[in-house]
This record gives sequence, structure tokens and C-alpha cells, in this order.
Amino acid sequence: MAASKLQAFWNHPAGPKTIHFWAPTFKWVISIANVADFSKPPENISYPQQFGLHLPPFLVHVFSVLLKKFQFGYIGGVRYLGCRCLLICSCCLQWSYLVTLQLGD
Repeated sequence: MAASKLQAFWNHPAGPKTIHFWAPTFKWVISIANVADFSKPPENISYPQQFGLHLPPFLVHVFSVLLKKFQFGYIGGVRYLGCRCLLICSCCLQWSYLVTLQLGD
């Protein structure tokens, strides 16, 4: 019984042999790894990296909704990553603004 379920999972059109399985998995791994940036000091966070992680998720989300190929695991990971990077970028910009105010005094 378990072997037949494993075989069915392996041969499924969205199973582990396809990109439809691995793309959401890697997107969630990147999202979880990005959580570590909250513990870093703002001066050590890379703006280009966060912006680079922020822009493609929103574009992918728009195209995936327009194409009506709803893969909720992938869309969820993309939304989470995009919002997380936007939050980190806003925290870094707020920190740099406060530093410039303190240096200006």
C-alpha cells in the first residue's frame, strides 16, 4: 500500500521529478534563510541583495495570477519573500535616515 502511494507521488505531474515541486521548495528555503537578516545590524544588510530578492517575487506573482496557473505553495512563498524583503529594506532605509539626521546635528 505504501509503495503504491510513493510510486503515485513520484510519478505525479507535479511530483519531485518536475520543476513544479522544486521551485516552491527553493523559494521557501530562500524565504526562511532571509529571516536571518532581521538579526543582523542594518549597516551589514545589502540593499542590492534585498532589492534583488524583492522585485522578482512580485513580478512572478503577477504573471502567475495572469496566466491562471495557481500554484498556491509557490505563490505563498513568493508573497512571503517579497514582503519580507520589503520590510527589511524599509528598516534599513529608516536606519540610514536616522544616521544621517544624527550626523547632521
